[in-house]
Amino acid sequence: MKRIVRKAILTAAVAVAATMSAGAEHLVILHTNDTHSNIDPTSEGLGGVLRRKVVVDSVRAAEKNVLLVDAGDVVQGTLYFTLYRGEVEHKAMNAIGYDLATLGNHEFDNGATELAGLLRNDNATWISTNYDVDESPLAGLVVPYVVKEYGGKRVGFMGLDIDPKGMISARNVKGIKYIDVYEAAEHTAWSLRHNEKADVVVALTHIGYSDKERANDSILAAVSKNIDLIIGGHTHTPLNPADPASLPTVIKNAEGRDVVVAQLAWQGTTIGKVDIDLDSKAISSSVIAIDKRLDDRIDDDMRQMLSPYSNKVDSLMSIKVCKTTARLEEQSLINIFSDMLMEQGRKLAGEKVDLAILNNGGIRNPFPKGTVSEGNVIMTIPFENTVVVLRIKGEALARALAQMGKRPMNGLSGNADVTYDPAKGECTEIVINGKALDPDKYYKVVTIDYLADGGDYLSALTEGEVIAKSEHFLARDIADALKKVKKPLKPDTTERLHH
Repeated sequence: MKRIVRKAILTAAVAVAATMSAGAEHLVILHTNDTHSNIDPTSEGLGGVLRRKVVVDSVRAAEKNVLLVDAGDVVQGTLYFTLYRGEVEHKAMNAIGYDLATLGNHEFDNGATELAGLLRNDNATWISTNYDVDESPLAGLVVPYVVKEYGGKRVGFMGLDIDPKGMISARNVKGIKYIDVYEAAEHTAWSLRHNEKADVVVALTHIGYSDKERANDSILAAVSKNIDLIIGGHTHTPLNPADPASLPTVIKNAEGRDVVVAQLAWQGTTIGKVDIDLDSKAISSSVIAIDKRLDDRIDDDMRQMLSPYSNKVDSLMSIKVCKTTARLEEQSLINIFSDMLMEQGRKLAGEKVDLAILNNGGIRNPFPKGTVSEGNVIMTIPFENTVVVLRIKGEALARALAQMGKRPMNGLSGNADVTYDPAKGECTEIVINGKALDPDKYYKVVTIDYLADGGDYLSALTEGEVIAKSEHFLARDIADALKKVKKPLKPDTTERLHH
């Protein structure tokens, strides 16, 4: 691995910006993460790319040195991505004027080849230090680091991205070699500091703030020696020095020096602002709300650019599917969808099935109170997954349920009652159709192809045999099932997988 990291550092192209005004003392970094295709404001009236541009333009007008960066997951989660496969999001990035970005796991949702097509048209430089892309469609489109210079001061940027295994379908990252986050960070940060003479080293990451089982920003900060600032994404962790409830935004590194860590929630409802004094290396961070107060300054050229795309999105939002008695959040939706999968699985297999399994990561938006449209369904379950029926041995199913138990609110059909013990890392009780799970029996389990392939770290499901598969994406199957529901849907927050 060390050889691969060193090779990337020594041989890959490095983008070095032209020196700016010699009098520069500060660099302002504006940052976003996990905007997830939220081109328009959310249902709560927050965010929107038109408003974001207003903030970016105003800061650029007030400050000498401004850099706009994104920490991954630009796409996936609204109809814009479903319909236009990333075109709108990347056009918006160009219109707002992003300078740097790193790769989130959802960047790969349509595969590396489609992603490469999007990156070729981007003005931003894409960075990943721990993905070797030389043998993939991304070759020549992603660099391992960038150095920029402001008034004689040099700032080095590297990108650190999540381990694809268990998170991204293997076929979508074919040819990309993953390098351990901490190893890549150690070598690259040292090289930026000593070889590239960087005065400040910034890690732009998509690994999450504090995932206890995997590499994360809080550990990266603590074990580092040469990183000054981490701007992260993936876990949608809102870090804000002005909020007493915020998780730590400053962490001591391995040598006792401060590392500033910044990350926002998701959907682009805020934008982060980091100010770096390039002489003293003092770093401060803050968060700016993106709301309706900005609407009177929206850029009309960008509005017109988005208009043709918005029209088709609006048309899908007008197709009615069902009604609800209240706003339905993640737990209710995953219960409702899991129960619907039981019937879908029975039709696919042509016989009774035993259990349905869904992942909470597949639920991206709530259902509104009142009328639910086809557009709402697609935004709630936007991924191109299909329903499959597995034949799997009880012993492997028990391990899969234990793997599910590590992440709260994963979904089971209502005929199951499972208790997971975090201390033991296993399920202490598994009841299906009123009977305890038999480790030697074979069960028919309805799920989606992503999970059947071991996605969301459910590796035990790969031991099952696919015996039936839907011809449609999950959103289509769920929409068809919802159209048959006679009464308005009610909240169902029952936990079927207990902790």
